[in-house]
Amino acid sequence: MSDDEFRATLSRLAGGVVLVTAFDPEDGPSGEDVGMTATAFMSVSLDPPLVMVSVRNESRMDELLERQPLWAVSVLSESQRHIAGRFAMKGRISDRLLFEDIVHERGKAAGALLVGGALAVLECRTEQRVRAGDHTLVIGRVLTASTPSAEGGPLLYFRSRYRRLG
Repeated sequence: MSDDEFRATLSRLAGGVVLVTAFDPEDGPSGEDVGMTATAFMSVSLDPPLVMVSVRNESRMDELLERQPLWAVSVLSESQRHIAGRFAMKGRISDRLLFEDIVHERGKAAGALLVGGALAVLECRTEQRVRAGDHTLVIGRVLTASTPSAEGGPLLYFRSRYRRLG
């Protein structure tokens, strides 16, 4: 099986789209907010409340979450496709500029940015990291969870494209 065959096969599995964020206190004089689009995000446990996100090894987010245990997740709505695309770019400009025109607030528990208009937001603390091939599974205990917006449906990723439900 080739990488392309594997990728094409799994592209048939629809996934919700989230923005994972964390604050890097060591980047620059006042720190920097970092974001990453993810489709490999899921609930792991209800008791205790745990979630998991898969991050590419040696990516900026992987390196940051190795030393920064606090992070957040914003579940993107179908109207936030531009946010998903912006934070999925490789070789992109500074994340500070990418957040500039996005409505957001800083989470009280994790100190990471939460996207305004997201269907749901969670703040997490890393409990465990599991290396799995070219990715690391980051399992986090949910510190806070809320559903600030009930408007619109979820943003999905299916057959290598962002889609709407229905």
